[in-house]
Amino acid sequence: MIRLFRVAIPSSILALIALETLLISGCYILAARLVLDEDIEFYLLYDRGWLAIGLVVAIIQMGLYLQDLYEHLRLQSRIYLAQQVSLVLGAAFLIQAVLGYGRSSVQLNKWTMMYGSFLVLLVLPLWRLAFYAVVSKALPAERLLFIGTSAALRAVAIRLTERPELGSVVIGYLSPAPADAFPCPWLGTVERLQEVAGKYRPERIVVGLNESRGQLPMQQLLDLRFSGIVVEEVPSTFESVFGRVSIQDLRPSQLIFANEMGPRRWMVLLQNMYSVILGFVGMVTTLPLMAMVAVVVKLSSPGPILLRQTRVGLHGKNFVLYKFRSMYADAEARTGAVWAARDDPRITPAGRWLRRLRLDELPQFFNVVRGQMAIVGPRPERPEFSAMLEEKIPFYRQRQWVKPGITGWAQINHKYGDTVEDSMIKLEYDLYYIKHLAPALDAFIIFHTIKVMLLSRGAH
Repeated sequence: MIRLFRVAIPSSILALIALETLLISGCYILAARLVLDEDIEFYLLYDRGWLAIGLVVAIIQMGLYLQDLYEHLRLQSRIYLAQQVSLVLGAAFLIQAVLGYGRSSVQLNKWTMMYGSFLVLLVLPLWRLAFYAVVSKALPAERLLFIGTSAALRAVAIRLTERPELGSVVIGYLSPAPADAFPCPWLGTVERLQEVAGKYRPERIVVGLNESRGQLPMQQLLDLRFSGIVVEEVPSTFESVFGRVSIQDLRPSQLIFANEMGPRRWMVLLQNMYSVILGFVGMVTTLPLMAMVAVVVKLSSPGPILLRQTRVGLHGKNFVLYKFRSMYADAEARTGAVWAARDDPRITPAGRWLRRLRLDELPQFFNVVRGQMAIVGPRPERPEFSAMLEEKIPFYRQRQWVKPGITGWAQINHKYGDTVEDSMIKLEYDLYYIKHLAPALDAFIIFHTIKVMLLSRGAH
């Protein structure tokens, strides 16, 4: 995997994106060559053809991204793939029609668009099938050897089996005895490490013993490390594979002595600066939209337009968070503070749509401008829930190291949930974000949040 934007991205996915850029571009260049009377080189270089074709290619690949066709390589079905490609091409035609109505100079020639899109519709599904069947499997996979049978190690093994595009294969594991239902073969006891490594030649050894004191062959591991094999503990592998920090294997000493665990001060200062700027721009540009949402809220049910809620912010200090009201007035008068469920009866019909499109979060731009929140960060929790979760989940207080955000790494990666288990998984994502806080990661999260909003996914 290759780390971009502080995120581990499978090399097979990056290869697919690069190759499909060339493939789709080639379809439209071939169509232009067949349709246009002028020389193709003159058209591309001097008649802005490269810009018109590049725009269409970008639109198509953005559509493929929005349809999750760059998330996994494993295909659901050929019919589904053809349907998704057809839908993306339909959106591209619609955008081209809008450009034509505006007499844009970067609109692609009508017949070039039609013939090129036909070629894409014909070639792209076949290419995807070939890529999954041949190219993705031809890419070299990193060979992993596991030592131990911890829960985190088991989760990593299952994940790598389900996601071959991650580019790693587990050859087996060593442990005092075979484990039940472990998703890779048992290769013997830990004492056989040198023998097994010589036979299977792993490129990485991942240690995840439930109790490692006195069980690890340190001299053998040291020899293998100096022979060029990467040796690491399972939390590092878990983080790369899942994009979150495993708190089930996390010890306080790791947080105290780790060089990269806490947010770097200059990164926090930089985030504060661009968050205020982006918050002000967002507040100004969405004022007309907020005005329309305010009217919808007012007409949909009696009660105030804005909801003011106390939330836990930076360093555990409480602040007032602003949202458009999506529940009936006095919804918690009888129940008190409770988590909102997905089909919560307290939510108004209009509020359901506001939440789905995340329009109820728009007033939080005011919180950002006031310095109480950032654009990106862990979602702020209510004091009642925060106190309860701090008692039940280790390291929960550590999510308050940074300002809470309108959107966050947990929100784009985890489904809606209202349980302690969901909060634990979200905390793992929050700790990953805090560890890797950087403008590049914030940009990645903002970009992906737009996708979540457009497709009405994610959770508050």
